Amino acid sequence: MRVARAIENKLNGGLTPARLEITDESARHQGHAGARPEGESHFQVTVVSAKFEGMSRVERQRLVYRLLAEEMKTDIHALALTTRTPGEDV
Repeated sequence: MRVARAIENKLNGGLTPARLEITDESARHQGHAGARPEGESHFQVTVVSAKFEGMSRVERQRLVYRLLAEEMKTDIHALALTTRTPGEDV
């Protein structure tokens, strides 16, 4: 859970989310390019943060990618994002 923990720590620190859900989907991608035998390469992340107010979907995703830049270079092969403001999290 090292990569998932890094994702959690960086997004909590950078976005102070009202809600953060991280799902390791690596087992669903075994045998595919970028999948590692030990897992933690494919993630689904839902983050709800007031810091997304006034940002487009692309700007929100770019912010998350900047926060996770180190992990994206080395550990994360695929990252599916859902980014919302608290008002959008109905």
